[in-house]
Amino acid sequence: DAMLEAKEKGMVRHIGITNHRLNVAKEAIESGLYETLQFPFCYISGEQELELVERCKAKNMGFIAMKALSGGLIAAAYAFMAQFDNVLPIWGIQRESELDEFISYIDNPVSMTEEIGNIIEADRRELSGEFCRGCGYCMPCPVGIEINNSARMSLMLRRAPSKAWLTEDWQDKMKRIEGCLGCGKCKSKCPYGLDTPALLAKNYEDYKKVLAGEVQV
Repeated sequence: DAMLEAKEKGMVRHIGITNHRLNVAKEAIESGLYETLQFPFCYISGEQELELVERCKAKNMGFIAMKALSGGLIAAAYAFMAQFDNVLPIWGIQRESELDEFISYIDNPVSMTEEIGNIIEADRRELSGEFCRGCGYCMPCPVGIEINNSARMSLMLRRAPSKAWLTEDWQDKMKRIEGCLGCGKCKSKCPYGLDTPALLAKNYEDYKKVLAGEVQV
Protein backbone atom coordinates (compact mmCIF):
# COMPACT_ATOMS: atom_id res chain seq x y z
CA ASP A 1 0.00 0.00 0.00
CA ALA A 2 2.82 2.40 0.86
CA MET A 3 4.56 1.75 -2.47
CA LEU A 4 1.33 2.18 -4.45
CA GLU A 5 0.76 5.50 -2.69
CA ALA A 6 4.33 6.56 -3.45
CA LYS A 7 3.80 5.63 -7.10
CA GLU A 8 0.63 7.69 -7.30
CA LYS A 9 2.56 10.65 -5.91
CA GLY A 10 5.29 10.19 -8.50
CA MET A 11 7.89 9.21 -5.89
CA VAL A 12 8.57 5.83 -7.54
CA ARG A 13 7.96 4.66 -11.08
CA HIS A 14 8.21 0.89 -10.84
CA ILE A 15 7.57 -1.71 -8.13
CA GLY A 16 9.32 -5.08 -8.01
CA ILE A 17 9.74 -7.82 -5.42
CA THR A 18 12.68 -10.01 -4.43
CA ASN A 19 12.59 -13.15 -2.28
CA HIS A 20 13.72 -16.79 -2.02
CA ARG A 21 10.43 -18.53 -1.21
CA LEU A 22 8.46 -20.23 -3.97
CA ASN A 23 5.05 -19.70 -2.38
CA VAL A 24 5.69 -15.96 -1.92
CA ALA A 25 6.96 -15.67 -5.49
CA LYS A 26 3.84 -17.37 -6.87
CA GLU A 27 1.57 -15.09 -4.83
CA ALA A 28 3.47 -12.04 -6.07
CA ILE A 29 3.06 -13.08 -9.71
CA GLU A 30 -0.65 -13.73 -9.36
CA SER A 31 -1.27 -10.49 -7.43
CA GLY A 32 -0.56 -8.27 -10.43
CA LEU A 33 1.07 -5.72 -8.09
CA TYR A 34 4.65 -6.09 -9.29
CA GLU A 35 6.46 -5.44 -12.55
CA THR A 36 9.44 -7.65 -11.78
CA LEU A 37 10.27 -10.71 -9.70
CA GLN A 38 13.84 -11.22 -8.53
CA PHE A 39 14.46 -14.86 -7.60
CA PRO A 40 17.37 -17.35 -7.54
CA PHE A 41 17.62 -19.02 -10.96
CA CYS A 42 20.52 -20.81 -12.63
CA TYR A 43 21.12 -23.88 -14.75
CA ILE A 44 20.77 -26.27 -11.82
CA SER A 45 17.35 -24.88 -10.91
CA GLY A 46 14.44 -27.30 -10.88
CA GLU A 47 11.03 -27.42 -12.50
CA GLN A 48 9.51 -25.15 -9.84
CA GLU A 49 11.85 -22.28 -10.71
CA LEU A 50 11.29 -22.84 -14.42
CA GLU A 51 7.55 -22.60 -13.73
CA LEU A 52 8.10 -19.17 -12.12
CA VAL A 53 9.87 -17.97 -15.27
CA GLU A 54 6.97 -19.19 -17.42
CA ARG A 55 4.35 -17.63 -15.11
CA CYS A 56 6.14 -14.29 -15.24
CA LYS A 57 6.23 -14.37 -19.02
CA ALA A 58 2.52 -15.17 -19.18
CA LYS A 59 1.80 -12.19 -16.91
CA ASN A 60 4.13 -9.88 -18.88
CA MET A 61 6.29 -9.59 -15.76
CA GLY A 62 10.07 -9.27 -15.83
CA PHE A 63 12.20 -11.97 -14.17
CA ILE A 64 15.55 -11.02 -12.62
CA ALA A 65 17.72 -14.09 -11.99
CA MET A 66 19.69 -13.92 -8.75
CA LYS A 67 22.78 -16.13 -8.38
CA ALA A 68 22.72 -16.82 -12.10
CA LEU A 69 26.30 -18.12 -12.06
CA SER A 70 25.81 -20.31 -8.96
CA GLY A 71 28.54 -22.92 -9.05
CA GLY A 72 28.65 -23.01 -12.83
CA LEU A 73 30.88 -22.34 -15.80
CA ILE A 74 30.39 -18.97 -17.46
CA ALA A 75 29.80 -20.24 -21.01
CA ALA A 76 27.26 -22.81 -19.83
CA ALA A 77 25.47 -20.29 -17.59
CA TYR A 78 25.36 -17.73 -20.39
CA ALA A 79 24.00 -20.22 -22.94
CA PHE A 80 21.36 -21.45 -20.49
CA MET A 81 20.09 -17.94 -19.71
CA ALA A 82 20.02 -16.99 -23.40
CA GLN A 83 17.15 -19.44 -23.84
CA PHE A 84 14.78 -17.20 -21.88
CA ASP A 85 13.85 -13.87 -23.45
CA ASN A 86 12.16 -12.60 -20.28
CA VAL A 87 15.07 -13.31 -17.88
CA LEU A 88 17.72 -10.78 -16.91
CA PRO A 89 20.57 -12.44 -14.97
CA ILE A 90 22.66 -10.99 -12.14
CA TRP A 91 25.93 -12.82 -12.65
CA GLY A 92 28.01 -12.22 -9.52
CA ILE A 93 31.48 -11.82 -11.02
CA GLN A 94 34.51 -12.53 -8.79
CA ARG A 95 37.48 -12.02 -11.14
CA GLU A 96 38.44 -9.56 -13.88
CA SER A 97 38.97 -12.54 -16.20
CA GLU A 98 35.30 -13.46 -15.71
CA LEU A 99 34.24 -9.95 -16.68
CA ASP A 100 36.41 -10.18 -19.82
CA GLU A 101 34.76 -13.45 -20.76
CA PHE A 102 31.25 -12.01 -20.33
CA ILE A 103 32.14 -8.95 -22.43
CA SER A 104 33.45 -11.22 -25.20
CA TYR A 105 30.02 -12.85 -25.45
CA ILE A 106 28.39 -9.54 -26.37
CA ASP A 107 29.95 -9.71 -29.84
CA ASN A 108 30.22 -13.51 -29.95
CA PRO A 109 27.20 -14.95 -28.11
CA VAL A 110 27.34 -18.50 -26.80
CA SER A 111 24.44 -20.77 -27.71
CA MET A 112 23.33 -24.08 -26.27
CA THR A 113 25.27 -27.00 -27.73
CA GLU A 114 25.41 -30.71 -26.96
CA GLU A 115 28.73 -30.17 -25.14
CA ILE A 116 27.32 -27.39 -22.96
CA GLY A 117 24.20 -29.47 -22.32
CA ASN A 118 26.38 -32.32 -21.06
CA ILE A 119 28.23 -29.93 -18.71
CA ILE A 120 24.92 -28.69 -17.30
CA GLU A 121 23.61 -32.22 -16.78
CA ALA A 122 26.82 -33.23 -14.99
CA ASP A 123 26.60 -30.21 -12.67
CA ARG A 124 22.93 -30.92 -11.98
CA ARG A 125 23.78 -34.47 -10.93
CA GLU A 126 26.58 -33.23 -8.67
CA LEU A 127 24.82 -30.23 -7.09
CA SER A 128 21.09 -30.88 -7.09
CA GLY A 129 19.47 -32.00 -3.86
CA GLU A 130 21.65 -30.34 -1.22
CA PHE A 131 22.87 -27.20 -2.95
CA CYS A 132 23.02 -24.26 -0.51
CA ARG A 133 22.47 -20.97 -2.31
CA GLY A 134 23.77 -18.86 0.57
CA CYS A 135 20.55 -16.84 0.93
CA GLY A 136 21.00 -16.41 4.71
CA TYR A 137 17.39 -17.10 5.71
CA CYS A 138 18.79 -19.66 8.17
CA MET A 139 20.62 -16.96 10.13
CA PRO A 140 21.35 -16.02 12.85
CA CYS A 141 22.78 -19.13 14.49
CA PRO A 142 22.59 -19.27 18.32
CA VAL A 143 26.24 -20.39 18.51
CA GLY A 144 27.51 -17.98 15.84
CA ILE A 145 28.02 -20.37 12.93
CA GLU A 146 28.12 -18.45 9.64
CA ILE A 147 25.74 -20.95 8.11
CA ASN A 148 25.17 -19.34 4.73
CA ASN A 149 28.83 -19.79 3.77
CA SER A 150 29.84 -22.74 5.95
CA ALA A 151 27.09 -24.96 4.51
CA ARG A 152 28.46 -24.52 1.00
CA MET A 153 32.17 -24.44 1.83
CA SER A 154 33.03 -27.52 -0.25
CA LEU A 155 31.72 -25.74 -3.34
CA MET A 156 33.44 -22.46 -2.51
CA LEU A 157 36.78 -24.26 -2.17
CA ARG A 158 36.41 -25.85 -5.59
CA ARG A 159 34.54 -23.26 -7.63
CA ALA A 160 35.95 -19.99 -6.28
CA PRO A 161 39.50 -18.86 -5.38
CA SER A 162 40.16 -21.31 -2.51
CA LYS A 163 42.90 -19.30 -0.76
CA ALA A 164 40.38 -16.80 0.63
CA TRP A 165 38.46 -19.63 2.36
CA LEU A 166 41.48 -21.24 4.04
CA THR A 167 42.61 -18.33 6.19
CA GLU A 168 42.93 -18.55 9.97
CA ASP A 169 39.79 -16.46 10.26
CA TRP A 170 37.81 -18.94 8.19
CA GLN A 171 39.33 -21.90 10.00
CA ASP A 172 37.99 -20.40 13.25
CA LYS A 173 34.56 -19.85 11.67
CA MET A 174 34.37 -23.41 10.41
CA LYS A 175 35.43 -24.77 13.80
CA ARG A 176 32.28 -23.24 15.28
CA ILE A 177 30.36 -26.07 13.61
CA GLU A 178 31.70 -28.30 16.40
CA GLY A 179 29.46 -26.33 18.78
CA CYS A 180 26.25 -26.94 16.78
CA LEU A 181 23.37 -27.50 19.21
CA GLY A 182 21.32 -29.51 16.78
CA CYS A 183 18.40 -27.21 17.54
CA GLY A 184 17.15 -27.37 13.97
CA LYS A 185 16.25 -23.67 13.74
CA CYS A 186 18.32 -23.24 10.58
CA LYS A 187 16.67 -26.28 8.99
CA SER A 188 13.18 -25.01 9.77
CA LYS A 189 13.89 -21.64 8.14
CA CYS A 190 15.54 -22.93 4.94
CA PRO A 191 13.30 -22.01 1.96
CA TYR A 192 14.78 -24.92 -0.01
CA GLY A 193 14.09 -27.60 2.59
CA LEU A 194 17.77 -28.50 3.15
CA ASP A 195 18.94 -30.55 6.13
CA THR A 196 21.23 -27.71 7.19
CA PRO A 197 22.86 -29.32 10.27
CA ALA A 198 23.80 -32.40 8.23
CA LEU A 199 25.09 -30.17 5.44
CA LEU A 200 27.24 -28.21 7.90
CA ALA A 201 28.74 -31.42 9.30
CA LYS A 202 29.47 -32.77 5.83
CA ASN A 203 31.15 -29.55 4.71
CA TYR A 204 33.21 -29.33 7.91
CA GLU A 205 34.57 -32.86 7.47
CA ASP A 206 35.58 -32.04 3.91
CA TYR A 207 37.15 -28.75 5.05
CA LYS A 208 39.31 -30.53 7.64
CA LYS A 209 40.53 -32.97 4.99
CA VAL A 210 41.46 -30.09 2.71
CA LEU A 211 43.40 -28.38 5.52
CA ALA A 212 45.20 -31.63 6.32
CA GLY A 213 46.18 -32.07 2.68
CA GLU A 214 44.17 -35.27 2.37
CA VAL A 215 42.00 -33.71 -0.36
CA GLN A 216 43.23 -31.41 -3.09
CA VAL A 217 41.19 -28.44 -4.36
